[in-house]
Amino acid sequence: MHSTHTDGIWLNARIARRGDPEQVIDRGALAVRDGKIAWIGHIEALPIEFAQSPRHDLENRWLTPGLIDCHTHLVYGGNRADEFALRLAGASYEDIARRGGGIVSTVNSTRAADEESLFAQSAQRLEALLAEGVTAIEIKSGYGLDLASERKILRVARRLGREFPVTVYTTFLGAHALPPEYKDRADDYIALVCEEMLPAMHTEGLVDAVDVFCESIGFSLAQSERVFDTAAKLGLPVKMHAEQLSNMGGTRLAVRYRALSVDHLEYLNEDDILAMKEAGTTAVLLPGAFYFLREKQFPPIELLRRYNIPMAIATDSNPGTSPASSLLLMLNMACTLFRLTVAEALAGVTTHAARALGQAHVHGELAPGRAADFAVWSVGSLAELAYCMGRNPCHSVVRGGRIVYQRSHSHDHAQP
Repeated sequence: MHSTHTDGIWLNARIARRGDPEQVIDRGALAVRDGKIAWIGHIEALPIEFAQSPRHDLENRWLTPGLIDCHTHLVYGGNRADEFALRLAGASYEDIARRGGGIVSTVNSTRAADEESLFAQSAQRLEALLAEGVTAIEIKSGYGLDLASERKILRVARRLGREFPVTVYTTFLGAHALPPEYKDRADDYIALVCEEMLPAMHTEGLVDAVDVFCESIGFSLAQSERVFDTAAKLGLPVKMHAEQLSNMGGTRLAVRYRALSVDHLEYLNEDDILAMKEAGTTAVLLPGAFYFLREKQFPPIELLRRYNIPMAIATDSNPGTSPASSLLLMLNMACTLFRLTVAEALAGVTTHAARALGQAHVHGELAPGRAADFAVWSVGSLAELAYCMGRNPCHSVVRGGRIVYQRSHSHDHAQP
């Protein structure tokens, strides 16, 4: 359902301005003017100037900032379900790779898909996230691994942001894996990334940030640094897939470049965390990949807490290690697998996710002057967002003051 109004009052809500269940405005109201929040507070204090505005009675539902999925690989061709089945039947990673599986199969499917097909496949994944209250999302490239295909992925990501009611941030991840045609020539491929691919796509306005997969099966510290140097010369912020499978020192390299975030982090250590603290870098936890890969090494949550490092949570939506299109499920996994508190998990998809994108001044908090992007929930407490598995309690989603999603009333009930 789409409203024609960008002005209005949303009242009789329990408002968690920063997604924090401990900081709530009971019997709250929120006034929208020209798509932005004009006022927020207790309903009794609503200024008289809004008295004639259209009213939306939320019947004591919860209202939070729109959710943010700050790490996804949403745009790709095909899927790897058959490979998943083979692995469960006992096939090794090498067996699957010999059959043309693994990341190479996704690269081949993505290269073969035209923009229209890629858009249609990715739109389905995006729609599922939007129906769960997501109003901002990061989308990485990294399944093309040549100029034409990486450009195609980022063009589709930009189009998703134009055609759906969501703010899309694009990240160039050309240094995701080695394409088959560059086998045993990683330095040559990094030269292509730095000298041709990244400058071209930056010139075309397709890149908001730059990412690298720094890992034994990805790229070395020296290769990652070369990509970061190129990004710095172009004035682009960086982030890194770091310390997922081993500790190669990627985090300490990333923070030298004032990385917005380092992501995965299962093998992060205390020295890495001290460096993150000094640089103001956000930790992005990806419980979907941890679960799907049946990892045993947990991210050092207690150390991250001790040093007060902001922890974001994201789907890592991708075909190989986290084929997820539910950010609410990630909340549950962050709590059950990583033992985050509900408040930490909710901050992870609001305020801290905004920080991970370098957009804390835009998203993640409801305040006068900001865009009226928020989600309304039919729950008794916000803990239900992390507690329930497989149920979507989102009543409606508002972006720029417009209702862009509303659950059918037969499936929705206000909570006492």
